[in-house]
Amino acid sequence: MSENHFYEPKNGHGLKHDPFNAIIAPRPIGWISSQDDSGVLNLAPYSFFNALNYTPPIIGFSSQGYKDSIRNIEATGEFCWNLVTQSLVGAMNQTSASLEADVDEFAFADLETVASTLVKPPRVKMSPVSMECRLSQIVQLKSASGELCDSWLVMGEVVGVHINQSVIEDGVYSTVSAEPIMRGGGAGDYYTINEQNKFQLIRPSVK
Repeated sequence: MSENHFYEPKNGHGLKHDPFNAIIAPRPIGWISSQDDSGVLNLAPYSFFNALNYTPPIIGFSSQGYKDSIRNIEATGEFCWNLVTQSLVGAMNQTSASLEADVDEFAFADLETVASTLVKPPRVKMSPVSMECRLSQIVQLKSASGELCDSWLVMGEVVGVHINQSVIEDGVYSTVSAEPIMRGGGAGDYYTINEQNKFQLIRPSVK
């Protein structure tokens, strides 16, 4: 077996590109829609995103820097998550641009909105899956030594779920049919999934 490349993050990684994001990958994308108190819409993708709890269902994303999404969610207590699919990846990339707070990313990326049922922020109309969320917690991250980071973890309870019938097969949500896009490493690596890469692994039962 070849020798390991070892590094301490505080001293730098010594490679051409930081490997951390590529190792923790692929990661689902948190395409978060929110709005401020005056109704200005915001839509931004976050690659540090995942499901965190079953009951109640809680999802969360981490923002590097106190960005518009965090400010809006802290002020209003609501947001939506929208699934990024292959057909929407170009628009998602547009919404990653650094824009002024008063710029509507929906309009900037030429995306239609659709009203949510239980929260005020709208959803991405063309996204086959969206989750309406109410704020659970916002936590500023800190290092092992207790030093505060310029990063915020936002957690929201899912209070409503919208799933297009086209990705439900015989009563089961089809991950493959939804064609989700996931973030990899490198400057711009993304991945999707297909039926050929699928396999099943049943959790062992303990008697």
